[in-house]
Amino acid sequence: MINKTGVICILLLVGGCASLPPNSGTSSFVLQNTSDTRIGKRYRELRGGHLKKSGFLLLKTGLAAFTARAILAQGADRSIDVQYYMIHSDLTGILFADQLIKAADRGVRVRLLIDDMDLDKRDAGLSTMAAHPNIDLRIFNPFSREMIRAPQFLLNFGAVTRRMHNKSFTVDNQATIVGGRNIGNEYFEADPDLAFADLDILAIGPVVKEVSTSFDEYWNSGLAYPIGVLRPDLTDKEGLKEVRRKLAEYLAQDSVSEYLQSLLHSPFAEKIRNNDLVFSWGDAAVMADHPAKLESYDSDYAHSLSSRIAPFFENLSREFLIFSPYFVPGKEGTRFLADLSKKGVHVRILTNSLASTDVGVVHAGYARYRFALLRAGVELYEMNKVLDKDERKEKKGDGGSSKASLHTKSFVFDRQYVFIGSLNLDPRSIVENTEIGIMVNSTELADAMAEKFDNTVATQAFRLELNSDEDGFELISWHGQENGRERVWTADPHTGFWRRLGIGLLRLLPIESQL
Repeated sequence: MINKTGVICILLLVGGCASLPPNSGTSSFVLQNTSDTRIGKRYRELRGGHLKKSGFLLLKTGLAAFTARAILAQGADRSIDVQYYMIHSDLTGILFADQLIKAADRGVRVRLLIDDMDLDKRDAGLSTMAAHPNIDLRIFNPFSREMIRAPQFLLNFGAVTRRMHNKSFTVDNQATIVGGRNIGNEYFEADPDLAFADLDILAIGPVVKEVSTSFDEYWNSGLAYPIGVLRPDLTDKEGLKEVRRKLAEYLAQDSVSEYLQSLLHSPFAEKIRNNDLVFSWGDAAVMADHPAKLESYDSDYAHSLSSRIAPFFENLSREFLIFSPYFVPGKEGTRFLADLSKKGVHVRILTNSLASTDVGVVHAGYARYRFALLRAGVELYEMNKVLDKDERKEKKGDGGSSKASLHTKSFVFDRQYVFIGSLNLDPRSIVENTEIGIMVNSTELADAMAEKFDNTVATQAFRLELNSDEDGFELISWHGQENGRERVWTADPHTGFWRRLGIGLLRLLPIESQL
């Protein structure tokens, strides 16, 4: 019988054989001169006197976010550029793929760039999709196909553990959607058991070109492998016919039809039909990491997102609002936020509670800093996992999702600047992964995001308070609502002893850099 040491030795030997083929992908770039497309003409109609400004629309609900993507895909005339960390093979993932294939059938050039983290055992389906003459599909920072994935995390630690977390959807180089949503049921109100409170921003105007420039950097990176290079054995152009047949059968199912009807009758769809969409206008800049970040730990890289967003943190004078589902400030970040609070900046943070988070180990990294932040006067709020009946009905009809989890990634600086994107305030986002977001100079958007913050913390979150017992020991209490009534908890709400113990033990491990 092989012992544990023997298993490790075998993995090391097998790992030594794992490699990637030469990347023979050819360069391509965003299509220019697309102002005569349908979306380009629509932008000219909307911009009015905002000749040099970009237009923005917050996509606050999952139904609005998916509807926006579908309508943009249906309105594409020349190109769709898609970049995502994850595209699930669930209902919304299949509907999304269907929209891309239909656009490609009309002659639209589709470039689809997906990080490899969530693509295990999906090469056959991706290769079939890429067999379409108008679809080019690339996998970013791929795992070797010569061995199973699990040992690669150990053997290639520091390489495959660093991922492309960017999320953008750009049509005809005229309109783009950037934000926190991946493509999957939980992001678009199609999961009966989980509702991610997420946010995207739909943008038109000059800022779209900056998103396209970033996309091209990733698309032409040596880390972006055409699926055909990774799996030349899977090329099957005839398989597209079978895919279309299966898509037609899938779309005819009652459960799919029900979701499509909810999209069709959503408030966002009604606004589109009535031509009632109102954009906010302002100057903006795309802030994105260069793909070379994954091959270097130079955090001061001139074109990194961190270096570009840093001045906005440093120039705060009145108020700072943070939406971050995975919030691990570290010692330096905690000190910075505490100093802001002490000099009079009103710092308020909304993140996930232990009950609402989908990544418990990240909560362990965050929890160790709660006392220091509260001690400095920083306001902490944590999402309430449990939605009551009225909240479920408001989110998705009579059934609704039973669990809420924050996934929004946004910062509001002094009610003047708003950042919306894929960036969490944790070491993984700042150091390990690549990210993208849009910084908008708009008091209108800033006020809207502040209102969103206030409404969320008032009805769907716990307010944390620092107290001392009679012996002087500091304790945290959670103030929130349960079944419509105010309640105070003295331990992480809606969690059991063993869950809290496990998180407490994780806090002792030296793993913060990977959170």
